[in-house]
Amino acid sequence: MTPHPRYPHVFSPLQIGSQTIKNRILMGSMHTGLEDLPDAAERLSAYFVERAKGGVGMIITGGIGPHPVAGHGAKLLNDNDAAMHRQVTGAVHAAAPDVKIVMQILHTGPLAGTPDCVAPSPVKSRIARYQPNELNEEGIAEQIAAFANCARLAQSAGYDGVEIIGSAGYLISTFLVEKTNQRSDRWGGSWENRMRFPVEVVRAVRAAVGPDFIFIFRISAMDMLQGGLAWDEVVSLAKALEAEGVDVISTHFCWHESFVPTIATMVPRAAFAGVTGRLRKELSIPVITSNRINMPQVAEEVLARGDADLVSMARPMLADAELVAKAFDGREDQINTCIACNQACLDHTFTGRLTSCLVNARACRETDIAITPAAAPRRIAVVGAGPAGLAYATIAAQRGHSVTLFDAAGEIGGQFNLAKRIPGKEEFHETLRYFARMIEVHGIDLRLNTRADAAALAAEGFDEVVVATGITPRTPAIPGIDHPKVVRYIDVIRGDAPVGQKVAIMGAGGIGFDVAELITHAGTSAAMDVDVFAREWGVDFTNHPRGGVTGIEPQVARNDREVTLLQRKATPVGQGLGKTTGWTHRLTLQRRGVRMVSGVEYVRIDDAGLHCTIGGEPSLLAVDTVIVCAGQESERSLYDDLVARGVTAQLIGGAYEAGELDAKRAIQQATELAVAV
Repeated sequence: MTPHPRYPHVFSPLQIGSQTIKNRILMGSMHTGLEDLPDAAERLSAYFVERAKGGVGMIITGGIGPHPVAGHGAKLLNDNDAAMHRQVTGAVHAAAPDVKIVMQILHTGPLAGTPDCVAPSPVKSRIARYQPNELNEEGIAEQIAAFANCARLAQSAGYDGVEIIGSAGYLISTFLVEKTNQRSDRWGGSWENRMRFPVEVVRAVRAAVGPDFIFIFRISAMDMLQGGLAWDEVVSLAKALEAEGVDVISTHFCWHESFVPTIATMVPRAAFAGVTGRLRKELSIPVITSNRINMPQVAEEVLARGDADLVSMARPMLADAELVAKAFDGREDQINTCIACNQACLDHTFTGRLTSCLVNARACRETDIAITPAAAPRRIAVVGAGPAGLAYATIAAQRGHSVTLFDAAGEIGGQFNLAKRIPGKEEFHETLRYFARMIEVHGIDLRLNTRADAAALAAEGFDEVVVATGITPRTPAIPGIDHPKVVRYIDVIRGDAPVGQKVAIMGAGGIGFDVAELITHAGTSAAMDVDVFAREWGVDFTNHPRGGVTGIEPQVARNDREVTLLQRKATPVGQGLGKTTGWTHRLTLQRRGVRMVSGVEYVRIDDAGLHCTIGGEPSLLAVDTVIVCAGQESERSLYDDLVARGVTAQLIGGAYEAGELDAKRAIQQATELAVAV
């Protein structure tokens, strides 16, 4: 077989037990919420088939519970439950016979979110709703049998294998760590006793499915937990699992309650792959690495270094189902790259909403958002090349409409051109690269440096005019708002306004946090350098203390600015940020000494600084600079002019609803309208 010219490692087959995987990229497990819907079989089939056709070597499903107390999501407990799964595996194998599909068995244990949740000891996680019930000897035996039964049912349902997740603070991992396993019987105490539960689970599962069924076990290779697993424990566990018949070890790098980000945009690409590489040297079976590997070149580099045998890409498969096929064909510039924002995927998952993707609103909606050829192609003008305008224009053009895209600026991107300047948000460059290429591929007439007006648009006789003119920053009506020390956030982010040493930021939404990050940042972005990331988050990749973090103090690079972040609401500052990443932004700024104040009323700005009341008490912030991040207003003057001329037009994105500059909402709305035109 001739090696692929650009990705010889990615596109080489791999033997796993008695089966062969056609390439080294797998779609990692994600619980999307599709599993829990009444039409789960149809929705999951469409979702997985699209990714299977997109070229992955193997798919691992979202987590399926093996026992009634394993969580509140989908479960596989009996033959009746298996019926839905048979439809899914049948659809995948029919569409792509050379793609393997593996079911993840997930027992959430103390994180189940129900009063009957269980664990080795009644130790409540800081992120859990309930204190778990301690398993007795009979209960442990029951849970082990449940894993085996679930694996047997998965085999009968047509899966090619199972993955058991033994990390993240779920049931199996809580047996391993002393903090959560305080037993004194044969299931606790010594390391040999603490690792007994996963070993017995693996032994029972292998006995239930026989030797030829793919068996993957996901292990916490570095759990980012104070007092977590020591390196010799990780190695001895992996070796014991190999001895019991596991075919592949998949490495994981966190517990959900960890204070180290592992999948956010601020994390460098492939930051943890070296840990997998170290474990790989101890084993004779293949290993999988994951986390922030979002482009084929990154995967190739990881494999070429010997850091893994397989690379897991989960969220990147939400962003672009065809990622692997595009890499194989040399169309990397057409990949819609995952930017690790988590806004539509994990933030949805952990708040009980259906998963999707900010940059691909079709993700998990394949059955109701279809991009099909237009029945009657039309001439469409799209005004504004921000996120909404770009999404609408490229999808409409893909369907066969003739699209002209206007923007007054000299580059596409709108507010994304601000986002990409924030340290830790460099991935937005990829989204703009993708849209620029889609404009070329689909033949869109792009007119930059062109301020479209109603008269000109009416004169050109477009069939449709879509107004995506975005927002203008809101200027609060307080005395002194025109004082020289007052600057707009747009000018600060662009580098067009000076910022003093003592700064007040009016507004603590997402933009306020971005501005605070930018003006307190010093040195290299942690997202661009693994060593900087490790120092700032207190991770020791070299010596691997317990959990990778025990005894390591974070060393945050900061400049000497004194910054106060203010909000009118009395709620905690940053409460409205994303569930899975908001804490990282709050913690970063706290470590940089940023003061966060809520319950603020602004009185006036003068030479002395910003006068306000805090909790009803008068206060003066003697600052050099006041940065206004006080929200946005829709820019809809063009729309109003068009309507006045009798031209039919529609508003999308920020021009329709300014909100918190919600790119997720803007792209979703644009997508839904573009597939309907």
